[in-house]
Amino acid sequence: MNDLMREGLSYFGLYRKMFQVKRKYEPVKVSYGKDKEQYFLYYEPSKNISDKIIVWVHGGGWNAGNPKYFDFVGQCVCDQGYRFISLGYRLSPKHKYPCQIRDVCEAYNSAIRYLKENGHDVSKIIAAGPSAGAHLMSIMCYSWKVREKYNVDVSNIIGFIGSGGPYSFRDNQSMMIRLLLDQLFKKGYNRRNGEPVALMGKSHIPMLLIQSRHDGLIDFACAEDFAKRARELGNVCELYSVTDKKNTHSWYTAGMFLETREENKGLDKFFSWIEEI
Repeated sequence: MNDLMREGLSYFGLYRKMFQVKRKYEPVKVSYGKDKEQYFLYYEPSKNISDKIIVWVHGGGWNAGNPKYFDFVGQCVCDQGYRFISLGYRLSPKHKYPCQIRDVCEAYNSAIRYLKENGHDVSKIIAAGPSAGAHLMSIMCYSWKVREKYNVDVSNIIGFIGSGGPYSFRDNQSMMIRLLLDQLFKKGYNRRNGEPVALMGKSHIPMLLIQSRHDGLIDFACAEDFAKRARELGNVCELYSVTDKKNTHSWYTAGMFLETREENKGLDKFFSWIEEI
């Protein structure tokens, strides 16, 4: 069975687990714009174990998903004792790039202001995201042009974790990714201006790239391209190859948060890396 078919067949089990998640933490919703998708959710754990705060951008092919849909991620992170913020953004194909990265930058700035206003230490931020969220968050973290344009200060970000990110727009991308990119960008737009590997600059932010060789949607080489460019620039990068049996795109990018660290090695790697950084 090929990996794309495995990806499609995995959805039933993933959705079944999503609906079984118990909501122990009620997030605070904060709007940063007029559009219904321009908001973020803030989660406070019942027992905070760390001064590190995880700021996360959801995936969904740039055309689907929102922070409420991925509530199970916030529940999982809070169970581990971390404060968590989930950023929303306007979606394609109605809204074309760079709308999405502008929203992520504005949402991040708004989230940092919110944390400061509520008396939280914002000196140790972990920026993270799966799939399309990894694409967007990696651009914010590593592109000085984007940060300058949208007035983003990333000096307080101490690490980036991307899972299943389309960091390079390779010619051998899957048909699904080509269709999603066609929805994301206007016809004639220079896609190099939205390609993380092309935008990356020298950075103090170490990165963990979690990628599967059996993704089904995103080629493993996308992470290899990004890691290679990072090392050329002298940026600290660790590329982790998923070893779990549930290694299809949706499972290891977001579905891993439906399991425990004992059940899922990718999830354990996610939190272990944060603990050690």
